[in-house]
Amino acid sequence: MKYSGWPDTGELVVGKIDEIEDFGVFVDLEEYEDKRGLIHISEVASGWIKNVRDHVREGQIVVCKVLDVDEGSQQIDLSLKDVNDHQRSDKIQDWKNEQKADNWMELAFGEEIADEEYTAIANELIGAHGSLYDGFKQAAIHGEEALEDTGLEGDEVDTLVETARENVSVPYVNVTGYVDLENPSPSGVDGIREALEAAAGNGEVPDEVDLEVSYVGAPEYRIEVQAPNYKTAEAQLEESADRAVAAIESEGGSGEYHRERRTDDE
Repeated sequence: MKYSGWPDTGELVVGKIDEIEDFGVFVDLEEYEDKRGLIHISEVASGWIKNVRDHVREGQIVVCKVLDVDEGSQQIDLSLKDVNDHQRSDKIQDWKNEQKADNWMELAFGEEIADEEYTAIANELIGAHGSLYDGFKQAAIHGEEALEDTGLEGDEVDTLVETARENVSVPYVNVTGYVDLENPSPSGVDGIREALEAAAGNGEVPDEVDLEVSYVGAPEYRIEVQAPNYKTAEAQLEESADRAVAAIESEGGSGEYHRERRTDDE
């Protein structure tokens, strides 16, 4: 996605070096439509510069700081030397993430999506989460809840959440569910214990998944899952609850899975 407006003074931007002259370097801004900036020779590197080409090359991707923007004269002044290694690394990663998110938008809505529709949806994600990538990331972790503060329609929300959960990798996600277990049969507490052991997986939970079962208050038990991605976490949560319900029913008791904790009035 390329922005149609202008960068702000002080902003870090990604650009591709298009032309090198003795007095400086022209840069095409990768994040803005039809915008080009100039790095004066004094802003290419610290110290005296004999030959600009000793420091940059045509086609090189660079991160620059915006020194000044003059919309009237269509001029953007940039600095290369004012960007440190840490800033450069972070900005490049953010830019790459936005490119990923741009591809996810095409996966979600098709390559033929109209520019106006694309921009409208993207702006809702950016407005709610700061960037297109973070919008997808939050949708992968929190589902529809992450898009509640947007103006997106139901079908758009469903499509974004589905695409996010199929494509976004996050360090880990946590999900929680609850299961009610009751056992009036002769096996009583022992039957409950068997059901809880079944919920915990009996040693069969994947190594990358952390699953814990804890007591909340009779007859409710909490199942907490930490996993590398949302789909795995949700699957392991539901499988854990299914095992508990099946185990308690085999003992002559009953079980029910639910996502929210019961209140005292329920």
